[in-house]
Amino acid sequence: MAKINGVEKDAVGMTISQYLKTTDYDLKFIAVERNEEIVPKSQFDETIIQNGDVIEVVSFVGGG
Repeated sequence: MAKINGVEKDAVGMTISQYLKTTDYDLKFIAVERNEEIVPKSQFDETIIQNGDVIEVVSFVGGG
């Protein structure tokens, strides 16, 4: 299991891209952190979620 945004998820073995396709996130406005390190968008297709990973997906919201 991996913890994604504080929730245990069965996403082990999926790439970041594969996981994100199961969500409603707008890929243009997110950042992903894996085990306290930012994952560049260019690596979403090759970064595989491992057992015990802690992943945070952050959406950017405009305002002012």
